[in-house]
Amino acid sequence: MQMQLFEQGLKLVVEALRSLEKRGFQADIRLLRRIEQLRIEETALCSISNPDRECAPKISEPILRVESESPRDRNVSEQLAMLRLTVSTCVKCPHLAASRHSVVFGVGNPRADLMFVGEAPGADEDMQGEPFVGRAGELLTKIIQTMGFQRSDVFIANVLKCRPNMPAGTSGNRPPTPEEMETCLPYLRKQIELIQPKVMVALGAVAMQGLFGKTEPMNQMRGRWHAFGSIPVMATYHPSYVLRSQAMSVKRRVWEDMLQVLERLELPISEKQRNYFMVR
Repeated sequence: MQMQLFEQGLKLVVEALRSLEKRGFQADIRLLRRIEQLRIEETALCSISNPDRECAPKISEPILRVESESPRDRNVSEQLAMLRLTVSTCVKCPHLAASRHSVVFGVGNPRADLMFVGEAPGADEDMQGEPFVGRAGELLTKIIQTMGFQRSDVFIANVLKCRPNMPAGTSGNRPPTPEEMETCLPYLRKQIELIQPKVMVALGAVAMQGLFGKTEPMNQMRGRWHAFGSIPVMATYHPSYVLRSQAMSVKRRVWEDMLQVLERLELPISEKQRNYFMVR
C-alpha cells in the first residue's frame, strides 16, 4: 500500500511539472531524473525488504519516459541506485558509521564523459549528503561551468563516502587514512565501472593516493596524465588548496590542467577560455 501511495505521489508531482510546462514554465530535467531515481531506490528497497512479494511499480517501468535514454542507460541508473542502497547501509568502518550524519554517495550524470574524484566529505557534505557543496564545492562548480559544463553534466564522487570522524570537542576536517580509503575504494571502482567516463580528474593528493596509492607531492603529479585502468586521469590541486592559496599562478595551473581535459575530450576551446588566469 505504501509503495502504491509513493507511486501515486510521484505521478502527481510529474503531472504538476508537465502542467507548468504547458503554461510556459520549463520543468528541470534534473529534477525529473531525481524523482525517477527516488522511485527506483524506493522500489529496490521494497524488493530487498520483501523478497517474496512483488513491489509495484516494477523498476523496468519508469514513470519518466526520456526518449534519449537507452536500455543500457536505464540499466546503469538502476545499478547505481542499488549500489547507493548498499553504500547507505555500509558499516565496514564502524567508527565512521557511528559518527556520520549521512553517506555521501556522489551526484551527477550516470552517462557522464567527465568524472571528478575528491578525497572525502567534509562537514557541509556530511550534513547535505552531496559532495562538494561548501566553499570548495562552489569553486569546483565555477570551474565546471567555465569548462562549459553544468554540475548535472558531470559526475562527482569521493574516494571515501563517509566524513572522517573527528575527536570529541574538535572542529574541521581530517584526511582519510589509507586503511579507510582501501576499505571504501571498491564502491568508487564500481561507480567508475558503471559510469565509464572518458576522462577523470583527481582533486588533490589524497584522491591520487586513494586511486593509485601514490604519495608523491602534488606539484609533481599534477598537470600530467595517469591511467586508472583504461581511463585517463588528470591530477590537479584540490579546490580547497586553491582557496587557501589565492595565488593567480595556482589558479592558472589548475586551469591549464582543465584545458588538457577539454582537449582530451576533443571539445572546442575558445580564445577566452585559453586566456583565463593568465599572469600578465
